[in-house]
Amino acid sequence: MTMLPEKTERKMGLVIDLDTCVGCHACVISCKGWNTENYGAPLSDQDPYGANPSGTFLNRIHSYEVQPESGPAQLIHFPKSCLHCEDAPCVTVCPTGASYKRVEDGIVLVNEKDCIGCGLCAWACPYGARELDQAEGVMKKCTLCVDRIYNDNLPEEDRVPACVRTCPSNARHFGDLGDPDSEVSQLVAERGGMDLMPEQGTKPVNKYLPPRPKDRLNESPREEIDILAPLLAPVAEEPKGFLGWLDKTLEKI
Repeated sequence: MTMLPEKTERKMGLVIDLDTCVGCHACVISCKGWNTENYGAPLSDQDPYGANPSGTFLNRIHSYEVQPESGPAQLIHFPKSCLHCEDAPCVTVCPTGASYKRVEDGIVLVNEKDCIGCGLCAWACPYGARELDQAEGVMKKCTLCVDRIYNDNLPEEDRVPACVRTCPSNARHFGDLGDPDSEVSQLVAERGGMDLMPEQGTKPVNKYLPPRPKDRLNESPREEIDILAPLLAPVAEEPKGFLGWLDKTLEKI
């Protein structure tokens, strides 16, 4: 089994704004393209033009229609990928040590040479953030584009995950969430950023900014946080899975 580091030097991760995500899937396509062409083995597809196409993706978007008690229905787009948890169960359950968390930046990765495709990490992840590449026979997950963010051959503005660089609505932000003075940490503090399924106890590094109620856009920032305060607390006394968390969160909007 792989041991988690007691402490990481940084906590690199994503902040995703559910208020500005338009569900265009640009992040999905850019992620697929970059990770197929650059990092590790390509993300393969099976029967892409046939009757039953399938493939491996590191980032997916789920869309939900929410009907408030009053007013028109709202469409919420929910991007989801690996959250690079501080207490990542996918790491500690790995029997070969293929899954590991880096000390220098907290990024969770998979050493594909050691992965046997047993699927235990996918079973342990409460967020469904890992996928088995059917062609390669190994588990795949978001790497935060580790081959981009430290690549000195790229222009400085490109040294961010492909999904962040591509997002047309500026809904995705990248930085060190372990630094309270970083732009992403300040954004989380200002907008009441929240963990996905905090009751799981995994301490995800990635944060979500809750969507603003569309009929209260003129409220002050302080009033917005007060309105959305119920969304920041754990939504279940016991783990009930991703859909249970999302249903209860969206009901409050």
